[in-house]
Amino acid sequence: MSFDAAAFREHVKTILDRHASAFDVPEERHALLCRQIANGDDIHSRRTFPGHVTTSAFILDAKGGKILLIHHRFLGRWLQPGGHYEAPEDLAASALREAVEETGMEGLAIDPWHRASGLPIDIDSHRIPARPERGEPEHWHHDIRYVVRARESAALRPDLREVHGAAWRGLRELEAIAPHALRNMRRLGLAAP
Repeated sequence: MSFDAAAFREHVKTILDRHASAFDVPEERHALLCRQIANGDDIHSRRTFPGHVTTSAFILDAKGGKILLIHHRFLGRWLQPGGHYEAPEDLAASALREAVEETGMEGLAIDPWHRASGLPIDIDSHRIPARPERGEPEHWHHDIRYVVRARESAALRPDLREVHGAAWRGLRELEAIAPHALRNMRRLGLAAP
């Protein structure tokens, strides 16, 4: 399957613009990613610095009152599952793949709102510390985020090579992790108030 880096950049720019309009996102929040797109950077590649695209999944229970978080090995924090985009994947499929890989859960599904809207729930650029052992300087992850639905009864089998563990937590945990995403989910009725 062929991959067109320019078409991918254009696709991400379209999503950025539509997302900003739908959720009243200030222009400066995505300034670095927009600059990299304008410069023609290969934002799909994890070897592109100062930043590249990642995807992540907010795994919610059926009622939208609990979230499944993983304890990230490198960052040492509870976060939503996610990781590097792998071309030529669809962005939502990339988030779903990461969710399955890191939690080992079966039966996960992208929330139908994404299909209907064509938008992610959040786009966040955040700084990642350097990893000299991997030849990675400090850089940015331009994280494109999706809501994923799960059955709480589905077995958790976290990949302990990637994460320290996984656990269902109260939705309030997202206030410290991803406040914009939580606000957007609540605004749309995808998560409990």
